[in-house]
Amino acid sequence: MPSREGALTRAATFFDTGGFKALLTDLVAIPSTAQEEGREADLDRYLNGAIRPWLERLGFDVQVRPNPLEGFGPILTATRVEDAARPTVLLYGHGDTVRGLEDQWRAGLTPWVLTEEDGLWYGRGTADNKGQHALNIAALEAVLAERGGKLGFNVKVVLEMAEERGSKGLRDFVAAHADELKADVLIASDGPRVEPEVPTIATGTRGTFHFDLVIKLRPGGVHSGHWGGLTRDPAIILAHALTSMMDRNGRVLVRGILPPTMPNSVRSVLAGCPVGGGGDAATIDEGWGEPGLTSAEKIYGWNSLIVLSMISGRPENPVNAVAPDARAHCQIRYTVDSDPATFGKAIRDHLDAHGFPEVEMQTSFMRMSASRTDPDHPWVRWAQASMAKSLGKKVQIIPNASGGLPGDVFVDHLGVPLVWVPHSYNGCKQHGPDEHLLIAPAREGILAFAGMWWDLGEAGTP
Repeated sequence: MPSREGALTRAATFFDTGGFKALLTDLVAIPSTAQEEGREADLDRYLNGAIRPWLERLGFDVQVRPNPLEGFGPILTATRVEDAARPTVLLYGHGDTVRGLEDQWRAGLTPWVLTEEDGLWYGRGTADNKGQHALNIAALEAVLAERGGKLGFNVKVVLEMAEERGSKGLRDFVAAHADELKADVLIASDGPRVEPEVPTIATGTRGTFHFDLVIKLRPGGVHSGHWGGLTRDPAIILAHALTSMMDRNGRVLVRGILPPTMPNSVRSVLAGCPVGGGGDAATIDEGWGEPGLTSAEKIYGWNSLIVLSMISGRPENPVNAVAPDARAHCQIRYTVDSDPATFGKAIRDHLDAHGFPEVEMQTSFMRMSASRTDPDHPWVRWAQASMAKSLGKKVQIIPNASGGLPGDVFVDHLGVPLVWVPHSYNGCKQHGPDEHLLIAPAREGILAFAGMWWDLGEAGTP
């Protein structure tokens, strides 16, 4: 007789006997980067050549449509409806990646070839996001096989190819196809667990607000010997402006870009939440950031200000001149408890009040908006219980992931609660060289989804 345990065994067998590794090898081999020109055919090949045949074999009606915005990658939708009276789940993913950065990978590794070493699968897209959505679809296939070609629920899929460019066009696309994509819940995977060993559910993501701080004092550089000590140095002024915005220990001093408070529901769910797994490239520096908050509260429940880059003069070829200008590109990672529409005025007022009228704020924009579902939502707690049953361990809920995802698009136009189940970890190097997927959490991921897919076909769903 078909059983839940049978479905999990099928998923585990596929993973343990090399089936999933072979699948991921083929997906990684498609250089579907959205950040390099000339890869348009690879973006299409990922959807039409790899994903579409797979989903059609599983009984989905699949369409690949152009992005509503010219110059951005296509979008795949797929539907598999068995019974309109049963729950409908929306599965999201993205098949585009960041740049390959081939020349920066360490010896023996290359971005478009899957390489296994010491419990890791290296390759561009293994963690972000090919490996993650492939695990979920493979788990679905295991449940279909166990139930003899039936699921007992309905599935819809959205797979985009422009997430690494800010999901441009996705909002317009979902708005135009809202009736087609109507669902009861979004259950999907991207981003990191709170720690590699801790299964995690995120109910939203922080948003990203970008802006430049610019000071331009003169048309060109002037001789440092003749003018140094007499004329203003834009780099120094900009550095002081930045330190007026954040103190030596990382406390944000522009209080208008922070949430007025942290909701009790957020504090409650983050009580005791671990944070880690950054690998050699990152550390948790005690005392850095907002005083009085735990590490989990700082990245899952609060806002952060980061200087992503800054420049004055020509660092690659310095000359003996006082530079004419300086620029810093900054980012605010923010939760839904803040209004990004107020950030610009708060920063301008702060700079003026602290004596920096010559520092201009330019090119501000939101790359992704924040989103959040209540951590106690019935679908969230249902997923937590299902995953705990499958994995035999505690499942940590966080109110939003630390990074950005287009969850707001699905909340705004479909009204679905968000259940993000990440299969990666903070040290996966997803936007740099040597990107990799940890094999052990990936195995737990396919089991967790096999269990949820099975339970969706049973009674007791929200």
